[in-house]
Amino acid sequence: MSILYQLWLRQLKRYVRSRARIIGSLGQPILFLVALGFGFGPVFQKAGGGDYLSFLAPGVIGMAILFSAVFSGIEIIWDRQFGFLKEMLVAPVSRIQIMFGRTLGGATVATIQGLIVFGLTFLFGFHVISFAFLPLAILFMFLIALLFTALGTAIASMLDDMQGFQLIINFLVMPLFFLSGALFPLQGLPAVINDIATIDPLSYGIDGVRGALTGAFHFGLGTDVGVLLVVTAVFIGIGSYLFSKVQI
Repeated sequence: MSILYQLWLRQLKRYVRSRARIIGSLGQPILFLVALGFGFGPVFQKAGGGDYLSFLAPGVIGMAILFSAVFSGIEIIWDRQFGFLKEMLVAPVSRIQIMFGRTLGGATVATIQGLIVFGLTFLFGFHVISFAFLPLAILFMFLIALLFTALGTAIASMLDDMQGFQLIINFLVMPLFFLSGALFPLQGLPAVINDIATIDPLSYGIDGVRGALTGAFHFGLGTDVGVLLVVTAVFIGIGSYLFSKVQI
């Protein structure tokens, strides 16, 4: 337990001490809120969709968590190149514990990032249906973070090149984000796009956050929680296996 805590704490300390990382990671969410929220808002209302900012804000929160979580895997490559990973792996600690500690730390950081963006959305006029459901929204944020931190760890465990990691992650993350319903409703989509959105795990995370904050679920609360728990467990299992095979 002490090992998990120390690795979790290390991730948090690295995040808190990097003010440039905290501030820089807010640029993209703010751009989406301003450019899309106010740019497409009138069009969305005329189409009968209601307040677009209320629809968009949970998607932007999910985006911030997604990118922060999945790119935390690059720290494994960084630690490998600078020798810190070797020191951890030769310690009398199981690799599973190391993986869990890093994953929990990365997921916590990504959740904090999502909460910061959530606070920023109020500056643009976002309103929640009830703060009583905020713990549920935070649960969904953490599940998204845990899932994609495990994915980032799994991919980083197979690579030793930062540029290659970034290319692969961008190739995976951008379709996952744009087809998750973060920017547009999932109702009335072409069959192919709807099928892809249905198998996209981020769709259920975004839907959960949106439902908790605005009351508008697409898949349903039980479905969102169930799918996220199953997929997260699968990715943690895959990440643990691949991390256990890391060679130094």
